[in-house]
Amino acid sequence: MKKVVFFAIFILLVVGAALVIDQKIMKKTEKIPQKASVREPVVAGTFYPASKEELSSMIDGFLNNAELPKLDKHIRGLIVPHAGYVYSGQVAAYGYKALMDSSPVGEITRVILIGNSHQEYFEGASIYPEGYFKTPLGEVQIDEDFAKKLMDANPKIYFKESAHLQEHSLEVQLPFLQKTLKNFRIVPIILGNQPGAADILIDALKNLIDDNTLIIASSDLSHYPKYEDAKYSDNKVIQAILTGKRENLRKTISDLEKQNIPNLQTCACGADAIEVVMGLFSDKNSKLLKYANSGDTPIGDKSQVVGYGAIAFMDSTSSPQAISELNQSEQKRLLEIARQAVETYVKEGKTIKIQENDPILNKLRGAFVTLKKNGELRGCIGIFEPSIPLYRVVIEMGISAAVNDSRFTPVTKSELDKLEYEISVLSPLRKVDSWKDIEIGKHGVEIVRGLRKGVFLPQVATENDWDLDTFMSTLCTQKAGLPADCWKDSRTEIYVFTAQVFGE
Repeated sequence: MKKVVFFAIFILLVVGAALVIDQKIMKKTEKIPQKASVREPVVAGTFYPASKEELSSMIDGFLNNAELPKLDKHIRGLIVPHAGYVYSGQVAAYGYKALMDSSPVGEITRVILIGNSHQEYFEGASIYPEGYFKTPLGEVQIDEDFAKKLMDANPKIYFKESAHLQEHSLEVQLPFLQKTLKNFRIVPIILGNQPGAADILIDALKNLIDDNTLIIASSDLSHYPKYEDAKYSDNKVIQAILTGKRENLRKTISDLEKQNIPNLQTCACGADAIEVVMGLFSDKNSKLLKYANSGDTPIGDKSQVVGYGAIAFMDSTSSPQAISELNQSEQKRLLEIARQAVETYVKEGKTIKIQENDPILNKLRGAFVTLKKNGELRGCIGIFEPSIPLYRVVIEMGISAAVNDSRFTPVTKSELDKLEYEISVLSPLRKVDSWKDIEIGKHGVEIVRGLRKGVFLPQVATENDWDLDTFMSTLCTQKAGLPADCWKDSRTEIYVFTAQVFGE
């Protein structure tokens, strides 16, 4: 009996040891890299040629036919179409030709591809986290480390496989990238067509991207109106994009939808993706490279067309790099600081002492604080090149707008609850060679001649419905005390800037 028990114990020990060894082996096996997943092309042979030679030749032809305007040297973002190449390929080529002709600060090593889902609705963003995307021109590797950082940044950025399986909007960009860039990895992201998706991605990306990162929004424009209606709608959308202000794009699309343009199904199928590029690069120079619609092609039907635009967002060669726009939480905090600063100073004669930890609010960035009462201006003062953090600029400019604006008497205690606050966070000033470079509604302008200078914020033109001539003439006379036509005089220096404007 003792022998039987001993034998049984011995067997159990042997089996247990074997299980431990097996578990160690299994753990080691899990750490061995498996063959990376490959996302096979799904629209090769339909949206673009499945033959490597035919595809390469077609893209070469598009690129050779693209004649570009003069551009700034460092392309940071692109908006390009994603229809079948026979319809939109030539327009897309303008965007990719710009990459070939640019001289970036550093080589583009990462391309973040963003599109709206054409297949389903879901919350947040689906990121393809690892492996490769394949085209007839070869495989493109995914930047797995960057993808992980994005997923760690927000739980609403995650992998939803079904969002990528049949989606064409990112795939059609890859052959162009393979022909125009070298040694790059991709981060494929599909947005789920739900409110807030763009904000989620902007907040996650803005502190992660660098000079070596290119961001591409994949979007067509109007869908299925008549040829002339498409040109009308698309021009409105493009002009809104070029302002760099997301709210302008949303309002433009909403207004167009209310006009009941026949057969117009959507103004931009990748509107959220476009907003991401606008949000990240609102202070960059933007330029339309090419517009056309499917009716402009030999096989296009002008009774129902789809619009296409290629737009570049660029760092200027003559201005320092600026940071991206503030999110809603950061805007709200700055407005709270402005109000607290003004009310404390007017009531107690003291400047508030606070400390902010948000890295964006601690950037050295200029700002104007505007006070309004019953919709009328009550004070406005700002600074372009501060030596203190942004949140402290808001404190000082808020107080100055309340008590130091020479156009008004100081704000009194009885007025405090009637004041409305608006903040304009500024890009650096950039000197332009000619007034013809000014984009009304997008650019604020400072003019300088000798000791005289004057500045208008970008929103001054839109709020007063001024054209360029009125905007500049008023700036010369009312702000600088110069002749109305001084802005056309070669002795006058002209500087432009952009502003992210938000209020209570």
